[in-house]
Amino acid sequence: MSRVSRLLNRSLDVWRFTRVSDGMGGWVETWAKVSSVRARLSQPNATERTLADQSGVKLTHVAYLEPDAAVRRGDELRASARKFKVLATYEPSEPGTYLRAECEAVQAAA
Repeated sequence: MSRVSRLLNRSLDVWRFTRVSDGMGGWVETWAKVSSVRARLSQPNATERTLADQSGVKLTHVAYLEPDAAVRRGDELRASARKFKVLATYEPSEPGTYLRAECEAVQAAA
């Protein structure tokens, strides 16, 4: 168990855009649930938002995850009706501590 496990207060499903068989010899690209992870969601501070804005990225949330969580850029983290697109993932300077995923909230289509 990692040092951050006790701080991870919610469960999120990891969805990945992937190719799956269409049953007729071809492929269909669709979102598929690949795992569930424990996480803590927080809002970025002003400096983080400013740096993201300067890079042309809309950073709305930061997810802290177990260090071995199978989450990568382009995935979606989902909880109930909320979706968060993973923009990037980072390890802190001390490897094995946690995984940080910078995310953008995805609005549901009306």
